Amino acid sequence: MPEYKALLYTLENDVAWITLNRPEQRNAVNADLRDELVAVFTDARTNPSVRALVLTGSGKGFCTGADLSGRGAGPGGSSPSSPGAGRELMKSSSQRLMRAVWDLEKPVVAAVNGVAAGLGSHLAFASDFVIAAAEARFIEIFVRRGIAVDAAGAFLLPRLIGLQKAKELVFFGDDLSADEAHRVGLVTRVVPADQLIATARQWAERLAAGPTFAIGLSKRLLNRSLESSFETALEEEALAQMLVTQSEDTREGMQAFMERRPPQFKGR
Repeated sequence: MPEYKALLYTLENDVAWITLNRPEQRNAVNADLRDELVAVFTDARTNPSVRALVLTGSGKGFCTGADLSGRGAGPGGSSPSSPGAGRELMKSSSQRLMRAVWDLEKPVVAAVNGVAAGLGSHLAFASDFVIAAAEARFIEIFVRRGIAVDAAGAFLLPRLIGLQKAKELVFFGDDLSADEAHRVGLVTRVVPADQLIATARQWAERLAAGPTFAIGLSKRLLNRSLESSFETALEEEALAQMLVTQSEDTREGMQAFMERRPPQFKGR
């Protein structure tokens, strides 16, 4: 297993635990953390030992977004030399990370233990489930910095909570409590802080015990349905069923049903 500078990584019961580990910067994402997150999510795509993932933060915060202490993302913290260079830089940084999370066809649970702002909040929202400690807060912080919404927010927010509510969050940049985030549909469940990790573990291990291939295909179908026509969605469902019925887990699921016993999925 590689050594990481900016995150902690463990594998327990087929669940990859990824902990953002820059507590002194409230887990703001710098180049090291971004690249390491991309690496672990990329590895999870083909690693049969990983059947579910939990993403959380060390210390008192989840992630306060991109680390702006360098005032730019060019070499040595310099600003991009042109709008075109800036666009390519964005594609190679936050966009690359968000793609790695969104496109992973394995379930991801975000365990939000504190403030999640900007890129940090979008890392949570791109996950499949968001479990938040009661003290957690979510902030669409971009407008406070005088910049446009970034890190896939324009894609994620309208789909999760509707266009008008998304505009309210983005334009005003107000703090959103965990309870309010749950009420509007950004958070799956709110729990006391001392129950956060145990709840995330319970959810992730339950997901890891499921049919990995079927869950992955279902995730793909649900994500793509946001842009698909009805007919395209039906065609992709039919293709997914053709693929999944060839898996060992499907045969086990059907056999267990006939034998009236719980299935024992192996992720194949």
